[in-house]
Amino acid sequence: MSLLGPVEVRVLAEKLNLRPTKKLGQNFVIDGGTVRRIVRVAEVAPQDVAIEIGPGLGSLTLALLPEVAQVVAVEIDPVLAGQLPLTVAQRAPEVADRLTVVHADALKVGPADLPAEPTVLVANLPYNVSVPVVLHLLRVLPSLRRGLVMVQAEVADRLAAAPGSRVYGVPSVKAAWYADVRRAGPVGRNVFWPAPNVDSGLVSLVRREPPATTATREEVFAAIDAAFAQRRKTLRAALASWAGTPAAAEEALVGAGVDPSARGEQLRVEDFARIAEQRAARSSRPATTP
Repeated sequence: MSLLGPVEVRVLAEKLNLRPTKKLGQNFVIDGGTVRRIVRVAEVAPQDVAIEIGPGLGSLTLALLPEVAQVVAVEIDPVLAGQLPLTVAQRAPEVADRLTVVHADALKVGPADLPAEPTVLVANLPYNVSVPVVLHLLRVLPSLRRGLVMVQAEVADRLAAAPGSRVYGVPSVKAAWYADVRRAGPVGRNVFWPAPNVDSGLVSLVRREPPATTATREEVFAAIDAAFAQRRKTLRAALASWAGTPAAAEEALVGAGVDPSARGEQLRVEDFARIAEQRAARSSRPATTP
């Protein structure tokens, strides 16, 4: 099998009259060593069904196909979606039947759009939608057990940040609802065409059960959004609108065992689950009459 290098990528792009756009976050990998490393670190198995978001010209797709049972490639660009099967048939005919290309927006794709239930996410994600795509796929595809994604280095730091970190925030907490998240290594700029003006990083995700709580995911995520909307405020103040009043926020916090003077960046996802549970319980109590 022949992977795509700098020359092959540029020839393909010229053939398609392709001009990579920032709008679609298109930066194509031109280094075979990088895609082999991604597949190795992803620890895919022969029985896996891999979902790849934004396969582009097929650099990573070609490295994935020999290692898994199936690759479901979701591509929003119609020209790239049409070309990918042709590229694979030419460069890797022995595994071409393992590829299914889905022409769709990854932020809208669901199980009904896919030919099989994916077990692993492996992707060089478009920078501009990387966090929403990860959270969306983890939500709508419970069959996903793990993932390895390449994202902007700053985004990788945020996704994998621990409580108390300067970059810990909404992406960190929401990703932790679904998975154990960690940094899995840096990626330089020169492995891409066109080269971005920022470094990239690999992020590993291993599915875990969400925190045990009677609150719904939507209720917990609403508490997270409210807490980080005003990072400099104490949780008592930041959650006042969400809870109804500062007093109601304090009641929920105290009931959850959280200091009302703490700030959102100090809390784990389990803490937010308890806070949301307390608010839900309070709102379900019958109103008292004088």
